[in-house]
Amino acid sequence: MGKLYEQLIRDYRIKEGLKACINCGTCTAICPAAEFYKYNPKNIVNIVQSQDDAQIEELLKGEQIWYCGECMSCVTRCPRRNAPGLVVMALRSLSIDLGYFVESEKGRQMLPLTRRMQSNILNYGYCVYPRTFLYKDHPEYGLTGKWVIENMEDVYERLGANLDGKGPGILRKIPDESLAELKAIFDETGATRRMEIIEEASKLKAKEMGIPYDEYERKAFEDTEKDHLNH
Repeated sequence: MGKLYEQLIRDYRIKEGLKACINCGTCTAICPAAEFYKYNPKNIVNIVQSQDDAQIEELLKGEQIWYCGECMSCVTRCPRRNAPGLVVMALRSLSIDLGYFVESEKGRQMLPLTRRMQSNILNYGYCVYPRTFLYKDHPEYGLTGKWVIENMEDVYERLGANLDGKGPGILRKIPDESLAELKAIFDETGATRRMEIIEEASKLKAKEMGIPYDEYERKAFEDTEKDHLNH
């Protein structure tokens, strides 16, 4: 039994999600991500069950574990009620804790994702907050989306939202005491430390790549140099 495997099986998601795989491949057949990406949940489970540290390290540093959409379709079809999606979550968690995530293109996207979504939660109380959702970051939003952003106040008022307003309503301003509670939850559950680990490992990787940190984040957010698709 390898050291990486020993660390991995401490995660409750391995205990809950990996019981007795019979290698039938149903999880891969039903997986939406496997249809589009070079991703095979059955193979990932096989590697974990092998307890082979070299293969597990390759997973932790590779692209595959970042393709999963965590939809849990695998659980609904597995005849043994395994949950490859939970196994992938555990692998992602360990990859971040060990700083291995920066070795993959998809893994490096954890930096912009963390900065945007988790910062939104801590600062505003929302995963997606309209004022930080910028068109330059999301051109796929289209010209209609660009117009919505440029006319945000009027659009949200017409939709009945209470954008940054007091009292009840969609997108209302979250009270400071509630934001403080969210921060306390992040601190107690280890999420704050997780964010720090992502920043620390990303800074080291940016230095290794010889690019400024801000450029590194933008590159992680925008650039796709590898062929990730399952043609």
